[in-house]
Amino acid sequence: MRLYKNFIGVVFLLLIASAHIGVSAKVVCVPKLYAFGFSASFNDSIVYFTDIQEIDSAWINEKTKFLISRDNYSYQLKNYFNNIGEEHRTCIISFALTRKEIEKKYKKMREKYVKSGSYDIRTVETKDFHFTAIKPDKYELGDTK
Repeated sequence: MRLYKNFIGVVFLLLIASAHIGVSAKVVCVPKLYAFGFSASFNDSIVYFTDIQEIDSAWINEKTKFLISRDNYSYQLKNYFNNIGEEHRTCIISFALTRKEIEKKYKKMREKYVKSGSYDIRTVETKDFHFTAIKPDKYELGDTK
């Protein structure tokens, strides 16, 4: 009886898994995306914010509205800091589809660091660093051939 229940459970899981095969979210290119970068280090109290930037032709997951290759955008900022001698920094990107939404995120995050009063907050201007759009690879596009 126990073996029968386990068998039914496995079959049920396989049915659920097979139902999701082929149902992958579409990856689409949006003409405009807004983003800013943030960088901090455990070695000092300096935090950096980039200006809010407009990224042309960025790719997002149509269903979740999540930016494709987020890690590569973060590496762009990390490489910038490595090139200017600010190594070992943790970098992130925050993005939104509208200017209003990204300004809200920027303000909220920046206020957290201003409010604590123990951080040296610096700005990386767009003339010094700008994100460049990244085209997803074939696996991110869902092409496994």
